[in-house]
Amino acid sequence: MTGAALCAVLALIVASWLVRDIRAVDAEQLWRYWAGFQDARPRGMPATSPLDVTLLVVYAVAAVAALRSSVAATVLVATGVITLAVRLPGVWGIGNRRMETVFSDDLRSRALICAFVALAAGIALLITAGAGRRPPADSYEQLPSRPGPGVSVTAFLMLGAAGAVLIAWEIRQMVRYPEIYPEWYVGGDRVPHGVIDPPPGWGTAALALLCLVAAASALFRAVHARPFGLVAAALLLPGGVLGVVRVVHYDLLDDFGSLPTETQLMLLSWIFEVIAALVVLLALAPRGFADVPGPYGPGQGSGYGPPEFGPPGYAPTPYPGQQQPPAPGYGYPQGGGFGPPPPPSQPPPGW
Repeated sequence: MTGAALCAVLALIVASWLVRDIRAVDAEQLWRYWAGFQDARPRGMPATSPLDVTLLVVYAVAAVAALRSSVAATVLVATGVITLAVRLPGVWGIGNRRMETVFSDDLRSRALICAFVALAAGIALLITAGAGRRPPADSYEQLPSRPGPGVSVTAFLMLGAAGAVLIAWEIRQMVRYPEIYPEWYVGGDRVPHGVIDPPPGWGTAALALLCLVAAASALFRAVHARPFGLVAAALLLPGGVLGVVRVVHYDLLDDFGSLPTETQLMLLSWIFEVIAALVVLLALAPRGFADVPGPYGPGQGSGYGPPEFGPPGYAPTPYPGQQQPPAPGYGYPQGGGFGPPPPPSQPPPGW
């Protein structure tokens, strides 16, 4: 309940800023500004970015998961980590000279208060996740799940490649435009961005790191691989989608062959980000293998997971004259967990 309330607070903060921008900037112009169209003419500098729309969805899903999901603790950890990552630069960036020029004192004061509240909520999410970890209440409680072998490899390849692409473009930009550093990462007069959002370089670096961490978690089939992978894919999707929107808007694919090589690579990177994000979302969204099997022993009962996870199930001592059930690990190993194993082909000795 505490985790869901914290996520609701974070969602409310983001929603209030989005409503402010829609009223102050105009919804159509806000969209055109987010998409990067050259003819966008907003009435004022937006305080938000497409990142905030994604965060609103992440907070809403995390609030529901905190109430109902078996991976609530890992969901809260992933939500708290990304909140700290994207709101931390506001502590020192909201008061810089460019922000003073573009945004009013009242708006900057509200943004600073929201930044501190978001950071406090992010820390509280981590504490709540740690305090809420406990063993299952009973053998019938739904347990956290790990991605299956095929899903883990898919998520590792997609997220690892996406993280590598983001890092490669950051290195390329650092070589081509060295004059904008370090403001590109920590904020400054030459790098425009929303008053509540991190500098572009900081956001890209945080997303790349999240993708790589989620990829490594998926490769080792960790319990936290699904929440971190889903959050990473959700944050990766908007950048790719808006890039594809620009490609379609300016008909860049019609003259793809005549474009410079760097521009071609950029278009392909946007398309790959969309594909990678969608593949990871579709792969990790379904529940995977249970970390600990259900009450009927390995590979049975709950229907999730291979038999190597968790301790053997407990079976009561049979009454006199009652047949002893087979020991865990015997019977149909490929039964998939649907019902108890078949009886042994021959009765035990002495029967």
